[in-house]
Amino acid sequence: MDDQQKSLIKLAHTKMPFGKYEGYYLIDLPEYYVVWYSNKGFPKGQLGEQLQLIYELKLNGLEELIRNIKKKYPKQ
Repeated sequence: MDDQQKSLIKLAHTKMPFGKYEGYYLIDLPEYYVVWYSNKGFPKGQLGEQLQLIYELKLNGLEELIRNIKKKYPKQ
């Protein structure tokens, strides 16, 4: 398994650590919330990078890709 696959698996299991949607999987955040972050500016660091990727996935209708990864690779 390469690093890109590992990062997608990690993304599939990452939850929002704070705010109104604390505890939600990033892929399950409402689209308007992710768009709001896109307009406001994503947080710094890994969370910001992950939210940016979630934004791109939602924008292109690819949420199922991450949901399928979450099912196929349950968190250990």
